[in-house]
Amino acid sequence: MRIPRRKFLQLAMSGAALPALPRMARAQAYPSRPVRVIVPFAAAGPNDIIARVIGQWLSEHLGHPFVIENRPGAASNLGTEMVVHAPPDGYTALIVSSPAAINATLYDRLNFNFIRDIAPVAGIMRVPNVMVVAPSFPAQSVAEFIAYGRANPGKLNFASSGIGASNHMSGELFKAMTGLDMTHVPYRSSGPALTDLISGQVQVMFDAITSTVEHIKAGRLRTLGVTSAAKAQALPETPVIADVVPGYEVSNWFGFGVPRETPSDAIMMFNHAVNDALADPKLKTRLAELGGILMPGSPADFGTLIAEETEKWGKVIRSAQIKPA
Repeated sequence: MRIPRRKFLQLAMSGAALPALPRMARAQAYPSRPVRVIVPFAAAGPNDIIARVIGQWLSEHLGHPFVIENRPGAASNLGTEMVVHAPPDGYTALIVSSPAAINATLYDRLNFNFIRDIAPVAGIMRVPNVMVVAPSFPAQSVAEFIAYGRANPGKLNFASSGIGASNHMSGELFKAMTGLDMTHVPYRSSGPALTDLISGQVQVMFDAITSTVEHIKAGRLRTLGVTSAAKAQALPETPVIADVVPGYEVSNWFGFGVPRETPSDAIMMFNHAVNDALADPKLKTRLAELGGILMPGSPADFGTLIAEETEKWGKVIRSAQIKPA
């Protein structure tokens, strides 16, 4: 069901105008026992890594463990539904990321409405994708790639780690905004997709910096542009795609959510703890190593991001008539 933009933002921001609590009161009140953090993806992926990095900080500084549980399945919908139905007491949290916004439109029959059923707690960070080609590909820049595609319609294939993945959506948005004739080739994961890209079986991929940076450093891939609005710290010499395609912007983003009826004071205590973590110099350095651009802010800030991303990707999915595998 398509929800108007105003309704999206109202739902995302509902209950978010909460009073700040003194640091001492927060520390005494929450948490008083272990917190389960559900990662709706398999271990060793970016969601899992980020959850464990920040979960360790929260455990050490709040005096109770934040226990990471991987609940993969159904493109993150399985783990999400588990949190939707968990007790709304602040002791079951969800690592929220870009697929939550994509799946809202990609899947017609979900057993939950993410905007309605998950309350935003705090953003953690964004990680841009990077547009990469094999060294043998003739284009040296985004502008040259577009010119090549227009001169060779139907000859460009872009790879992704699967239908609905961020790198798939990055390619679809680029295709829509440039009018290029590109064919999507989905893989089971980024690994085999990058292998075929390097060998020239596909022509381009918009993959996470964390997945591609070693190939880039080794000269197996050449960067054309990053998908974020600003240059990426990990690839400072690579321009942004928006320099050539105005308005183009894609980031993988991560944060925390909890069941909708979780008390507002618990949400705010959790939010302040995450913001404290993001201000820690050592943690900031670690997240920067993962390619992260930090997103401190209020629950309302994170809720607005989720709502805007849901609307954005809904338009792309409907326009391109994308269906899940």
